[in-house]
Amino acid sequence: MTRDGLAGQADSGSCNRLGWYEGFHLLLAVNPTEVITGFGFGSASTHDQSLAETLFAARRDQSLGLTSAGELAQAPYVADKGFAGEKPHRRWRAQSRAEVRTVPHQTSRLRWPKALRRWGASLRQIIETVNDKLLNTFRLARERPHDLTGFQARLAAKVSLHNFCMWLNGYLQRPPLAFADLIDW
Repeated sequence: MTRDGLAGQADSGSCNRLGWYEGFHLLLAVNPTEVITGFGFGSASTHDQSLAETLFAARRDQSLGLTSAGELAQAPYVADKGFAGEKPHRRWRAQSRAEVRTVPHQTSRLRWPKALRRWGASLRQIIETVNDKLLNTFRLARERPHDLTGFQARLAAKVSLHNFCMWLNGYLQRPPLAFADLIDW
């Protein structure tokens, strides 16, 4: 993805699922019913907390013009360990009214009981499933845009398609993530 048109915008980063990769780092806000309520992205090397900072600020202040961020959540955000830390949680709460819950770092004095860790993992599975739908079912991982606006348009289209499929499955009283026979590639 780091063609000349994206130089300085897309770069190299790493994640547990892929290892090293080139392109962009996607941040999704997903509700418990697996509907994407907001999204943003940065270069692959951008850290989770930096993306979250921008997403929360854009949700708090709609005048920033980042409409893809969505609206301020009415419930706490449940996030993975990349978003852990009392200091950023306090800052997000104070600056953006964003309440974030994460499993504490292993070095933290605070420990969650096993049942609570399992509950957190089950919620985390929701975002992993939605990410998989965008990246694989809708082929976002295979996109090779030549400029940033092309990537933005394709990402927005795939998020919209995901949410439409969720709505259609609900309307047809089907399992929410049963996309395979809706979209026959």
